[in-house]
Amino acid sequence: MRDSNLKATEYFEVVARLGTVTKAAVELGVSPSAVSQQIRLLEEQFGVKLFRREKRRLVLTLDGDRLFQTTTQAFSAIRNARNAIARQRETRNLTVRVSPSFGVRWLGPRIGEFAAENREWNIRVDATPDFSAFDTEAVDFDLRYGLGSWTGLTVNCVLHDLVLPLCSPDYLDELQQVSNHPVEQIAAARLIDSVKALYRWDLWLASNRIELDELEYPFRFDRSSMSIEMAKQGGGLALDSVTQCLPELRRGELVPFSTAFDVIDFPAYWFVCPPRHLNRRIVSRFAEWLTRKAAEHDAEARTLLTGFGCTFRPESGPELIEVVPWRL
Repeated sequence: MRDSNLKATEYFEVVARLGTVTKAAVELGVSPSAVSQQIRLLEEQFGVKLFRREKRRLVLTLDGDRLFQTTTQAFSAIRNARNAIARQRETRNLTVRVSPSFGVRWLGPRIGEFAAENREWNIRVDATPDFSAFDTEAVDFDLRYGLGSWTGLTVNCVLHDLVLPLCSPDYLDELQQVSNHPVEQIAAARLIDSVKALYRWDLWLASNRIELDELEYPFRFDRSSMSIEMAKQGGGLALDSVTQCLPELRRGELVPFSTAFDVIDFPAYWFVCPPRHLNRRIVSRFAEWLTRKAAEHDAEARTLLTGFGCTFRPESGPELIEVVPWRL
């Protein structure tokens, strides 16, 4: 084997299989002259002719055919093994698509635990607001933000949004110096708008029968993470979900604006995939882990808010929210 020219043997196998030097050169990604040179080297090594030319094709000689029968089986076995290894490597990839703020603020701090429990898997998280086209994209499942109305897919609720006005303790002190009345405080507040949130200020104000002379947003962000950061820095009053900022509430960097208003409670985060994807063990394993982590988070969030004195108003979704009398 040490005397064998494997490169020339590989070139020979391709030429014999395809019938022309030109086609072999294309498959091998080299020039036709390079292919011809390797064939000459192999013929010199064996001391026999391996091809004879008939019109525009190369035809194997008896010796060439004997060599081809052996080499094509060997190289076919190598190609099959290579493809099997590639497929095996591909099946060890788990691809998740998630909304950016949820990915950064909720999934990001937790997914290391799942990765540590499944070290043989490569995990890719694609943070984008765009939903997956499962028929054309290699995505195992989405963690979608929305109302759950996606037909033809497996759709399971992961987490509820627990929405309420939030601000820093210092900014709350500023508002309380303006007035003791929460509605007057809101009228004086700098409202931070999360433009892609399901539940925004106009809906929240209407549902609580609060009318402002003019609804203005000094700050508007297309990511909840940016709205939360602005509120944490004392920039204003953010209407956002505890799902996104539980650590800030736990540390006291954010506080509920007023317990006079119910926490709006509705399903908003969903595990979504084609039913067949759940046949992959790693997908069902992630779904089980996700359900467990979400339950732990939800229990902590509700306990913390209850400790602040908050009450909850369950809803099916923002489009079904009823306007209720505001109360002090």
